[in-house]
Amino acid sequence: MAQLPNLSTLEPIVMFTEYLTTEIGLVEICANDTGVSSIYFVANKRHDTRINDITQKCKQQLIEYFTADRKSFELPLSPEKGTDFQKQVWNALTTIPFGQVTSYANIAHQINNPKAVRAVGAANGKNPISIIVPCHRVIGANGSLTGYAGGLERKQWLLQHESGDMFETKKGHPVGSLFI
Repeated sequence: MAQLPNLSTLEPIVMFTEYLTTEIGLVEICANDTGVSSIYFVANKRHDTRINDITQKCKQQLIEYFTADRKSFELPLSPEKGTDFQKQVWNALTTIPFGQVTSYANIAHQINNPKAVRAVGAANGKNPISIIVPCHRVIGANGSLTGYAGGLERKQWLLQHESGDMFETKKGHPVGSLFI
């Protein structure tokens, strides 16, 4: 399972960028020498492609994910920004199993800060490593699809992709017993 490192001892290093075209858009993969630093959906290529072993491995694992051949990622992660609280939330996101969803309140309880539901939502929205740190698996307590930096259509697609026939929608909201 992917786990975020302690960044207090890491120094910024040269960045590498690779792109992957998927059926839900262009994905930008950025990494440094120690791990994946960001994965975003982008409209256009923003940087020249410059690959390393980490971007190549990440791209391959994302291809496997999008072709339904991968349910978990085995990649070093190295986000370059984020508060201690945000990193705590992002680590909690990595524990949400493939094909399942949870709520912001559940994440707040998981990090032993049950009153921080809104702060968990804000940290979730700042997640720099989409898909691998699965912020798309967090939905509203009432089962509604809530914000996703990549767009709600992508969030819905990712959830349906992961849960197949188990995940149905009604008026754009997930239904069923997929909560962890």
